[in-house]
Amino acid sequence: MVCLHNIRSMHNVGSTFRSADAFGVHKVLLSGYTPSPPRIEISKTALGADEWVPWEYERDGLALISRYKKENWLIFGIEQTQSSKLISTDLHLSRPSIFVFGNEVLGLDDEILELCDDVFEIPQYGQKHSLNVSVSVGICIYAAHQSAFGTGFRSQK
Repeated sequence: MVCLHNIRSMHNVGSTFRSADAFGVHKVLLSGYTPSPPRIEISKTALGADEWVPWEYERDGLALISRYKKENWLIFGIEQTQSSKLISTDLHLSRPSIFVFGNEVLGLDDEILELCDDVFEIPQYGQKHSLNVSVSVGICIYAAHQSAFGTGFRSQK
């Protein structure tokens, strides 16, 4: 699953739904002040994926993540920290997982980072060391797909 916590942009939310649909993500979790469907700005970017990809909204992101952690989901924060690992080489999925993405400027709250089983970052080699959150979602979903299914794509038929 993917969790968006305190995301400002409806376009980032819509793009997340579209990427989630492309890779068969189980559900999109929305928390904090992240906008939720139905919103025309979300649907326009999602191309309708927000109508069929399951989603859940909980204002309290800490409570939402805590609930799934108690249900034995792995919680992976996506953030650049002193101890973050590279998602391209260190991601190993051993059970159902949730990738948690934070605010476009401020990142993830410390309280949520403390709940994470691991924190991953996307390797970046340019000057900015920053990606749009919806781009990060796509990269992480792809990395999870590769970890779970190998280098080939699973058949849809």
